[in-house]
Amino acid sequence: MRRREFIGLVSGAAAWPRVAFAQQPVMPVIGFLSTSSFEQSPDFLPAFHLGLAKAGYIEGRNLAIEYRWTAGQTESLAALAAELVGRRVAVIVTQNTSPALAAKAATQTIPIIFILGSDPVELGLVQSLAHPGGNITGTASLQPLLSEKRLGLLHELLPAAKSIGFLVNPTSAITKQEMNSVQGAARAAGVQLLIVEASSVRDFDRAFKALATADAVLISGDALFWGPEIVALANRGAIPAIYPFRDSVAMGGLMTYGFLRQELWRIIGEYAGRILNGERPSDMPVQQSTHFSLVINLRTAKALGLTIPPTLLARADEVIE
Repeated sequence: MRRREFIGLVSGAAAWPRVAFAQQPVMPVIGFLSTSSFEQSPDFLPAFHLGLAKAGYIEGRNLAIEYRWTAGQTESLAALAAELVGRRVAVIVTQNTSPALAAKAATQTIPIIFILGSDPVELGLVQSLAHPGGNITGTASLQPLLSEKRLGLLHELLPAAKSIGFLVNPTSAITKQEMNSVQGAARAAGVQLLIVEASSVRDFDRAFKALATADAVLISGDALFWGPEIVALANRGAIPAIYPFRDSVAMGGLMTYGFLRQELWRIIGEYAGRILNGERPSDMPVQQSTHFSLVINLRTAKALGLTIPPTLLARADEVIE
């Protein structure tokens, strides 16, 4: 073999790894923006991954996810959304209203998928539920209507109650909608509504001191109130409370009525996968929850000295004893 032919063979062999490397598909990246925290997310993240898997994506195998948690704080949302846009993620998934608005302000081209507790049309995120338009779609649970239902359940539990507290986050985009809905329900029930605000975990102790004068407490559907601190403060003050999510009742809360988060997060995962596979968010309708669940914790009721009316127990989807 002549020297020139040998050098050509060696050079070609050396080039093979580079060619093979260049031909490897680039792993898509999903940006995840939430005002919650990883610790508050044990139930819905598996559902999100299940939806992704249905579309053919497994984190760490053929998909990367960049998580950005703010743990109840909203000041950093704009910067984090801009960071994900700069990272050139393929899709941005947002949990709660403020992250969705921050992502929308940061990009009009990268697809955004939201999970909301409020009306995305009223917020200006989409043109309509059936035809979102633009680069945004997702799921919505319409928490304001659910809060009205929760107040009715509290009044059914405690028909003699004169005052019901309502814990809200004044910085949340769903608060105005919730307030309008709950205030009307309180007037119809003939109870005084005591509105108490908390915009961070630091406000919780002060808020529950103010709520101590109420006969019962309605907890807003804002993500700030999903953690165990709220349950502990309500039980420590012996205040009957109704919560937005089952997690709180599993932690020892008294009662919850709400949508099944796992159902909506599975849809979010499927939507993200479908967009990665080439579908456009403008053609994907906003999905709404169709399943709601009433859960009652009898152990907590006993600790609070409450007797749950048989009619309420009969309607419960789950009773924790």
